[in-house]
Amino acid sequence: MNFWREFHGPNAGYVLELYERYRNDPSSVDAATREAFAGWRPPEDGNRQIPATSAVTAETDKVMGAVNLATAIREYGHLASKIDPLGLANPPGDPSLHPSAHGLHDDDLRFLPASLIGNPTAADNAYEAIAQLREIYSSTIGYDYDHLRLPDERAWLREAAESRRFRPPNDPLDPVRLLEQLTKVEAFEHFLHRIFPGKTRFSVEGLDMMVPMLDIILGESVDAGIYTILIGMAHRGRLNVLAHILNKSYAEILQEFRDTAGEEHPARDYLGWTGDVKYHAGASRSLNGNNPVDLVVIMPPNPSHLEHVNPIIAGMARAAGTTADKPGRPYFDPRAILPVVIHGDAAFPGQGIVAETLNLQRLRGYRVGGTIHIIANNQVGFTTSQWEGRSMLYASDLAKGFKMPIVHVNADDPEACVEVARLASAYRQKFHTDFVIDLVGYRRYGHNEGDEPRFTQPQMYERIDEHPTARKLWTATLAGRGVLTTERSEQLFQQQLDTLNQIYQSLPSEPAAALEPQLPPPPGGAARGVQTDLPADLLVELNKELLRLPENFTISKKLARTFERRHDMFADPDATTVDWATAEALAFASILAEGTAIRLTGEDVERGTFSQRHAVLRDETTGAIHIPLQHIPQAQAAFEVRNSPLSEAGTIGFEYGYSIQAPERLVLWEAQYGDFINTAQAIIDEYVTSGNAKWELASSLVLLLPHGYEGQGPDHSTGRLERFLQSAAETNIRIANATTAAQYFHLLRRQAALLTIDPLPLIIMTPKSLLRNPKVFSSLRDLAEGQWQPVIDDPRTVADRDAVRRIILCSGKIYIDMISDPRHAERTDLALVRVEQLYPLETRALAEIIASYPNAAEVVWLQEEPANAGAWDTIHQRLRHLLDGALPLRLIARPRRAAPAEGSMGMHVLSQTTLLDRAYELHEEVTT
Repeated sequence: MNFWREFHGPNAGYVLELYERYRNDPSSVDAATREAFAGWRPPEDGNRQIPATSAVTAETDKVMGAVNLATAIREYGHLASKIDPLGLANPPGDPSLHPSAHGLHDDDLRFLPASLIGNPTAADNAYEAIAQLREIYSSTIGYDYDHLRLPDERAWLREAAESRRFRPPNDPLDPVRLLEQLTKVEAFEHFLHRIFPGKTRFSVEGLDMMVPMLDIILGESVDAGIYTILIGMAHRGRLNVLAHILNKSYAEILQEFRDTAGEEHPARDYLGWTGDVKYHAGASRSLNGNNPVDLVVIMPPNPSHLEHVNPIIAGMARAAGTTADKPGRPYFDPRAILPVVIHGDAAFPGQGIVAETLNLQRLRGYRVGGTIHIIANNQVGFTTSQWEGRSMLYASDLAKGFKMPIVHVNADDPEACVEVARLASAYRQKFHTDFVIDLVGYRRYGHNEGDEPRFTQPQMYERIDEHPTARKLWTATLAGRGVLTTERSEQLFQQQLDTLNQIYQSLPSEPAAALEPQLPPPPGGAARGVQTDLPADLLVELNKELLRLPENFTISKKLARTFERRHDMFADPDATTVDWATAEALAFASILAEGTAIRLTGEDVERGTFSQRHAVLRDETTGAIHIPLQHIPQAQAAFEVRNSPLSEAGTIGFEYGYSIQAPERLVLWEAQYGDFINTAQAIIDEYVTSGNAKWELASSLVLLLPHGYEGQGPDHSTGRLERFLQSAAETNIRIANATTAAQYFHLLRRQAALLTIDPLPLIIMTPKSLLRNPKVFSSLRDLAEGQWQPVIDDPRTVADRDAVRRIILCSGKIYIDMISDPRHAERTDLALVRVEQLYPLETRALAEIIASYPNAAEVVWLQEEPANAGAWDTIHQRLRHLLDGALPLRLIARPRRAAPAEGSMGMHVLSQTTLLDRAYELHEEVTT
């Protein structure tokens, strides 16, 4: 009887229902309930009224309704949250957030126990508990994580939100220090706006709390033992972050705004340097913490292609957290690094590079242990409103597909912003996955300070004109709490303006003393002086180790036959037995033996698009994996090979970032077909070919682009050589189209040798059908005793150079087509000269070769690409200058075309045959 008296109202009905279930089937309730019911019977003396079945059902419905209401608030409360500081529109809400949707009234909730709601905060009944849930989930923070699959992540986030353990005062906050931070942020923008009216700076105003939030994330990282933080962001608020997070001096920023005669960096007028606008610049700083080494904060430069820094940051983070100085597999430690990426609200859903980069987060070889994403949400693009720019409710909704928790927060609530920043840091440290903060604010001015936003958003800007700043709102809060007066806040603001003015007045009237370049020009002729030969005995041993398999490891019979042929390939050192893939494997093995780590990634790169590489072997029976280059005893550094997702911009950006963060490692990316590079054009243009000129970013990234006209159609024929040549200037990249396995071998070894001496990206047009063509095979002696040759003369003409009438310059596969033609042996009046390095063009070597043919009547550039593609448009000017009118220069190529290649094998064969016929016809009229 005492047991019964403990329950009242709907709880009594619920217990009675459990008792009825127990009577019908004791196993239908848990063990503890069975034990309680075993010695208990409902009262029969009339002291308690036993509810009828209908009453029990009604009371149970109330209980379930309360539970469902609480669940709805937890899952959809963000739809009613007040995250818009401007209050431009009412939150969308959801019917499930109202008690009536669950058959409840407020009085029903008052008679239900708070324990039903599961809220750890004290409450007397379910009504109060629901009110507390609304305060948590539907105030100025919107928790949006019901899409997460893993229950432990959901449970942790729920506990963190409902316990409010990251919110002041539970986690203390210095309110005056926060005011001082907001004062610096606002005063900086105010001063620039007053002193340099109309000058573009992409003000942070309206999202001022972003800077203190970054400061909190940095502080949490120091305490966690992280030693590298990488921040990627576009230009909105970048100058403020540079000043107050990266500690770039006010004097330097103000001097850049003055831009005296455009001479900010006069001493950097060396090869290739152009610089960039101030709001694209990067910086770095060191912080002391609990780490054995200082924490380094790095913000790399970012162009106006807003989100393209995303994969750069991911690649840099992966490199910073990877140890690769020991043989075997590299070791990645996610606890050592933290990437933070700040996005635009229009760009996050609008730019495909965002999705490409988010997709990398859980992939082996690409994951970085979690990135904290902050969407700097202005609620407008340049002039495009939210409903015009995305097909989703929130700017952050894209992240839901990648199962990332999202928290929306009102940028005008400093304590909420602090809580969310702490939450993001703690979640990332615990689960090592991405976290998204949707920081919702506004943009006080137009897209830039010279733009008029009231033409397109008049109502929004009427509201903004009347809206107080975050600093003033926080001042009012502190004044209301008696922490500090409004007058004191204004004094702090004026003091900061005075400080800025003093710095500005003290600037020299002329540009500052010449700055030394961070990366001085490389020594002249560094690439020419590199030696890439090595002992033949070492190559023999490396080959033997590459063919060694683990005990009881069975590979496919077809592949085993290929390996068997390689066992005896060096029996005759002069026999041309080394194919392209073997030369590559030996080059990699020798580079590892010299202590240089290698990262090779790309589309189908483990096997190779054309089944040529087989860098990863799989046991036919067990599926076990063996990577030979991770097991050679001569290696002194790590080797990593990874198939990339089917992405170009994201993955090339990642590898570029990896290469600039770890310049001592050889980083290569291979396309499935060369024309796949098309979709990475922004990364190529903004980083690969111009990153050094604009920002002094030194990269030695190698791009392997299968190239060659073989009748596979417009989309599988070309690596778009012409685009790289068009971007080539002032020795910014190297471009090669090698024709032998030995040339490829020495090219790779030279690139590895130049990593820290003369770092430049290397673009290689690699073969397809020629991979197994004996005419590109080389000998052991070619590998052991040869060197990279930028230009190769015709070996047939040595005996009679006087007989040559036509000098044909060519590059790549067309040379193999020419020497495979039966006419090649007959025509001693032709010299086939291979230009293996297309940029920088070795004009001295070319001039010497051309001059060695005294009776030549003309020089022909032969290419299989159309006249408006390939090398011609770029190289003909250099060749005309070299020839200086001594010999006519002609072109043999496909006609100028909109599409790069024919769509049928028949048309291809006809075009290719025509090219060879024209090349072998000495006196034809050729269109120049």
